[in-house]
Amino acid sequence: MVAMNIFSGTDVWVTNYNCKRSGTLAAIIEGLPNEESSQLATVFSIYHYPQISYTSQNLFMNDAVKFPYFYRTVSSELHLCAGIFRLLMHFGWTWVGIIVLDDDSSIRAVQILKEGIEKSGGCIKFIEIFSHNTDMTPQKINAINESVHVSSPNVIIIFCKKEYAVNIYYLNLLKITGKVWITTTEFDYLSTYSLNTIVNNSTLAFTLDKKNIPSFSKFVREVDPILLSTDLHIQYWWETLCDNKCPPNIKRPCSTNDSPAFSLHCDTKYFGSSYGIYNAVYVLAHALHDMLVSDSGNNTMLSHRFWGSLHWKLHRYLKNIHFKNILGEEIFFNENRDFSIGYNIINIVYLPNGTLRSDIVGSYKPYARPGQDFTINEKMIVWNSAFTEIPPQSKCTQSCLPGYRKLTNKEKPTCCYDCTPCPEGEISNGTDMDNCIKCPEDQWSNQRRDACIPKVIRFLSYEEPLGIALTFISIFFFLANIVILGIFINYRDTPVVKANNRSLSYILLISLMLCFLCSLIFIGHPNHVTCVLRQTAFAMTFSVSLSSTLAKTITVVIAFQATKPKSKIKKWMGSRMSSSIVSSCTFFQGVVCFVWLGTAPPFPYLNMQSEIGAIIIECNEGSIIAFYCVLGYLGFLASISFLIAFLARNLPEGFNEAKHITFSMLVFCSVWVSFIPTYLSTRGKYTVVVEIFAILASSAGLLGCIFIPKCYIILLRPDRNSRKYLSKKRND
Repeated sequence: MVAMNIFSGTDVWVTNYNCKRSGTLAAIIEGLPNEESSQLATVFSIYHYPQISYTSQNLFMNDAVKFPYFYRTVSSELHLCAGIFRLLMHFGWTWVGIIVLDDDSSIRAVQILKEGIEKSGGCIKFIEIFSHNTDMTPQKINAINESVHVSSPNVIIIFCKKEYAVNIYYLNLLKITGKVWITTTEFDYLSTYSLNTIVNNSTLAFTLDKKNIPSFSKFVREVDPILLSTDLHIQYWWETLCDNKCPPNIKRPCSTNDSPAFSLHCDTKYFGSSYGIYNAVYVLAHALHDMLVSDSGNNTMLSHRFWGSLHWKLHRYLKNIHFKNILGEEIFFNENRDFSIGYNIINIVYLPNGTLRSDIVGSYKPYARPGQDFTINEKMIVWNSAFTEIPPQSKCTQSCLPGYRKLTNKEKPTCCYDCTPCPEGEISNGTDMDNCIKCPEDQWSNQRRDACIPKVIRFLSYEEPLGIALTFISIFFFLANIVILGIFINYRDTPVVKANNRSLSYILLISLMLCFLCSLIFIGHPNHVTCVLRQTAFAMTFSVSLSSTLAKTITVVIAFQATKPKSKIKKWMGSRMSSSIVSSCTFFQGVVCFVWLGTAPPFPYLNMQSEIGAIIIECNEGSIIAFYCVLGYLGFLASISFLIAFLARNLPEGFNEAKHITFSMLVFCSVWVSFIPTYLSTRGKYTVVVEIFAILASSAGLLGCIFIPKCYIILLRPDRNSRKYLSKKRND
């Protein structure tokens, strides 16, 4: 009805009829609430009248298609949502409740805010919608109060326009302690209600960035009331300026002793929406001026036709308006036809002396540079005394400390999570981390899982007990081998030593001595030299040992066959054949090792996977095929020796060495057959231990089974150390 009265110019409006006697209507400047502003915009758009609002932040009115003639000198609620979101993120408030007015724009803005909070990992405990009418049912009031009292969030967002703040008062919410209230307007109850209902001091309000218009307070003091409208609200406001609560800069001399019916808000240096009104008036004035200047020289400018189409032509100039106001600010409409005005964050403090203090503690400027768009001064904020932690926290669960990560539960909201320790090898060095960070390959997580530390370097060293034990065993057998060799040299002319080729016994003893020594190469820090020597020394020394054992076995068989009458095999007797067997068998192994070293030789390798939290320095075989070819060849020599010795074990001699060789080969083959699966199943330095054990055990088996019986005869049974006894038949 108000809109139609504007168009018709009468108290009883007539559709499409204009009986105005004043100037032509160019545009409408209004300060209506969101809902009313959008409703009037629908009517104004029919007549193509520009509508300039200095209060409406309606989100839906960004639609240029639906509201093509709507302009405003404030920002839309979209920026208000962004400012609230930045405040929540700054303090880490991820568990909040929302109370919202039931108009469409506020509900849509809350949905946008909800999406942003949930996308960043936060949660909304509840969204309570209250009516803009004061006649809310007791059930609705109780439901909202119960949500606030019972719920765990310490932060409650009140999305409400200033004109409906009285509804919040009736809900008795702001007297609840232990809550942080984030409001979208600066509530002021002290002007109307007593202080004894206000006990909360943790309110942060988002208000449009307002400016003090120069000389405006002087105008307010000196203007003649006769020039003002007779509107009842203006009269009340005017009488408030006589109140002794008003500051001297706006208080005017009182010409009446009448007390005002109620006190409206006067304790502000910005005078409400005066800054938005000022900009709206000057935007329209500049647009009209630009339009008139552009049409200067046109004789029809003052024609009735021109004034009739005034509001049609004005839109083009409003869209492109750009000037500096009295404060030196750039004034223009953005793509949504609103101003790029930011927000101040106000800390509202109710003082015990009955006064209210509003301090600007921060700001949000949506069009500023990143890093400069949001500011907050925490030291200026007065928090409620009920909080035990400053600034207060509002989370569904306590923060996950470094060393832990968040584990979400499908049955709970996304911000309600459990804290689980990071697995080994991963860390979290911050609070509330979604995922743990994997340590670099050469590092490992510490015990608290909050830092990566270098992995422990491990190898079989001479300093550790296992290395010392294996070194002692190797030296022991090496010394025992020297003693046996000394015995054989000392008794070199006795039948037992001379039997089965004395030279082969010396070669075998020396090769076994080297076998015991080569096990020491496997102990200590691996390098290129030791890695190459380990396998080649082991392969060559064992080839000599086994080929010597094979030559001894063949010598036993040939010696027995040569004793038969007219035997032609007698010509094969002698050291030349034995030397040929040893050299040929060793040469073939040497060729294999040469090819191995020439193609893919062993090399030092940092094994970071076999043992948790450690780096194992070991020798990589290079070519695994060559490694198993070496082992296979040694197994072949041992098998041939075992087979021949086994077949010759029952030859009728008093001292048949074939039986001892059979036992020695049985021990050798047993050790190395069990070595392969054990070698493949062990990891780290214990792989080296297994190989050393196999070398020592097989070498000790050869030494013990072949030479201990001879030493027994030489030292303890010299009566058997005679040619007659050695050649005596078993049956004798």
